[in-house]
Order: sequence, then C-alpha cells, then structure tokens
Amino acid sequence: MTTTASQHSGVSSAELTHRPGRWIDGWDPENPDQWTSVGRPTARRNLGWSIFAEFLGFAVWALWSIVVPQLNGVGFTLTVDQMFWLVSTPALVGATLRIPYTFAVPAFGGRNWTIVSALLLLLPTSALAWAVHHPELPFEALVLVAALAGVGGGNFASSMANISFFYPAREKGAALGLNAAGGNIGTAAVQFAVPVVITLGAGLALDRAGLMFVPLALIAALGAWRFMDNLSNAKSDPRAYAAALREPHTWILAFIYVGTFGSFIGYSAAFPTLLKSLFPDVTFSLAFMGALVGSLSRPYGGYLSDRLGGALVTLVAFAAMAVGAVGAILGLQQKSFALFFLSFLWLFVFTGIGNGSIYRMIPAVFAGVATPGATLGVASGRAAAGCIGIAGAVGAFGGFLIPRGFAMSTTMTGNIQAALWVLVGTYAGMLALTWAVYLRPSAKLAALRV
Repeated sequence: MTTTASQHSGVSSAELTHRPGRWIDGWDPENPDQWTSVGRPTARRNLGWSIFAEFLGFAVWALWSIVVPQLNGVGFTLTVDQMFWLVSTPALVGATLRIPYTFAVPAFGGRNWTIVSALLLLLPTSALAWAVHHPELPFEALVLVAALAGVGGGNFASSMANISFFYPAREKGAALGLNAAGGNIGTAAVQFAVPVVITLGAGLALDRAGLMFVPLALIAALGAWRFMDNLSNAKSDPRAYAAALREPHTWILAFIYVGTFGSFIGYSAAFPTLLKSLFPDVTFSLAFMGALVGSLSRPYGGYLSDRLGGALVTLVAFAAMAVGAVGAILGLQQKSFALFFLSFLWLFVFTGIGNGSIYRMIPAVFAGVATPGATLGVASGRAAAGCIGIAGAVGAFGGFLIPRGFAMSTTMTGNIQAALWVLVGTYAGMLALTWAVYLRPSAKLAALRV
C-alpha cells in the first residue's frame, strides 16, 4: 500500500511505502502535507503504545523498591545494607543498558524492539514471583534476580530514540516530554499498586508483585506488534555521540543530571525502604507520593526554563534540593515523620523540575557552543542529541549511588544523616558549577540564557 502526499519544497512528492513487517519507507515528518494527512495519526498511534510500554518498563525497574521492604515478612532475613543492595542493583543495570538500547532501534526497528523489550519484562517479573517463595536463596542469587529488573530501565532510552524519529522538530519536545512523563509515572504507579495487590485477601502474597505485570507485558508486546511501525530511515548516527564525547559541556551536563535525574531514581528506589526502617509505625505505602510528585513536576521544569532559562531554573532546583535534604536531617533529629516526609516530597518536586530544566539546557548549550547567538544548526543538533543520550545514561547511575550512600552511612554511623549531608554538599557544588559555567556574568554562554 502506498500513500502519496503533494509536492513539498519544490521536490518530488513524499511517498510512504508500507512493506511487510510494518516497515515504512519515505517517512518525512517535516513535510507538512505528509504530516497533516497521514503522518500525525501514525506518530500519535506509535506514541501511545510507546508510552504504555515505557510505563511498564519504569514500573518493573522500580519493582524491587517496593518489594524489598516486605521480604523479611515472608521469611527472608536481610540486613539494611542488603536491602539497599537489592534496590540499587536494578538502577545500575538499567543505567548500563541505556546506551545499547538506544542503538537497538536503528538496528532492529522501533516496533520490533518495543516487542522484544516488552517481552523481556517477563524475565524479571517471573523470576521475582519465583524468588519470593525461596527465602533460603543465597543473597548473591537474590541480587542476580533483582538485577534482571534493570531491563526495564533500558526501555527509556530505546523508547525516546524511537519516538524522536516520528515527530517534526517543532513537535518533538512535546512528544518526548509526554513519553518521558509516562515512563516516570510508572515508578509511582508500581509503588502505589503493589502494596494493594499483594495484600488482597488473606496473608501476604508477594509473588503477585511480579505476576501482575505478566499480562500487562504481553498486552504491550501484542499492541506494539499490531499497531506500531518500523521506520526505514531511523538510522543511528555515531557522529552524534562522537561529537558529544569531544565536547566538555557534555560531561558538565551529564554530571549535573546525576544530581537531578539520579536523585529522582535514587530516592524513588530508597524511599520505601527508608520509611519502613526509619518509621516502622507509619505505613510505607505512602512512598509512591514521592515518585508521583517528581514525575508531575518534570514538565514544569521545561515550562519555566522556556521563560527564565534552563540554567537559572537548574540553579534554583539545586538550592531547593539542598534545603530539602537539610529538612530531612532535621526530621530525623526531631523524630518527626511529618517533617521528614514533607522534606522528601520537596526533594522529589525539585528533582523533577531539574530534570526538565537540564533537558531544556542541552540544545541551547550546544547551539551556543557551535555558533553563539544563532539557532540550533545541524552539527550542534547532532551533538545535542548525542549529549542527551550520554547524559541520560550517566544520570541514571545516581539511582545506584544514592541507595548505596544510604547503606554506607547506616553501616558506619547508624543512620542516614551523614549521607544526606554529603548530598547537601553535592547539590551546593553542582549549583556552583551551574552558576560558574552558565550564569556567571563573564561566562561565554551567560548572555544566551541557556
């Protein structure tokens, strides 16, 4: 079947050729005739199923964060340090998988890889459902089972890469924002739903935490097979990563993204365990609220950055996060659950705002580095795309570092206050770096309000 659009920019008409396997040739979202006739409906259909698949990926990635606090209730005898290993390992694996998942879309096709990545979720969910019935498992084996959940973290990179090919530049930001938000909300959804599902009826049925995702993963794979498409012109661009790797701003932005997205993932992973261990008399099922407000605040970071500049919003976010960490310390010192909980919600809100602002900074920074005062050109756009991929992978390692920091602090001092003070210092350092490079009056990019 062939769909033909009218003349575009004086060149031959853009044709969409549909081949077996739902491959599409001739995709050109910048062609206004193709876009308004068949492009937009096709892109929206692929976006919808992409959001659902990524939502499940994030949910499975965060699954152990809400399961671990319950394990000692079904026969396991885990120390606090071991609990933090179990919640941090999926983040480590997921961060590592983000780069290869990005290149999987051009290699196999966006539809095909969505099917594969959805089916891969059956492995960690089924393994978890089996493992919770075997408290005699060695701890090392339990860590390996938890590591399988990392495949859900890789889904973000492939999903974002795939959707970026479907949309024109003027609508790419909104589409990718929806895609990212849909994934982030999966973290909150799993932390809300699992405590409900595992306590239905008599007893604690912890295996349901994994089994509940089996039909959902199958639906995602079936939906991708039936309704998504592969684009033949979705090609990987090694030059994008090569250009980004050579640019010092890539590593500055990736570092400060550890402070925002890494904090979001790290706090999301650790929050249920923290509530369970620090305030055992309070229901830890409230933990989902942290990931929820962090997900919902992310679009506001981009919105504010469009008006005030991403660097300024990022700077304010780091200042607010430092205040939130101090509030959490005071909550612990005063044994005040309310102060501790509200301080962490404050932290989550500003991790989300910082996530949005840094994604707004990246293209602006690379436009300024390439040709100060000019619009984003092809070369700078390619480097910015590579930076987004690198920063997304590096930032996710914060999901491993923060829980491990809490574990080390607890082992060495008996509480997490030392780790929180380290985070206060880290946020202060990232604030200073952001100001020095992007806001200091004599800085090269200060006038561009990146």
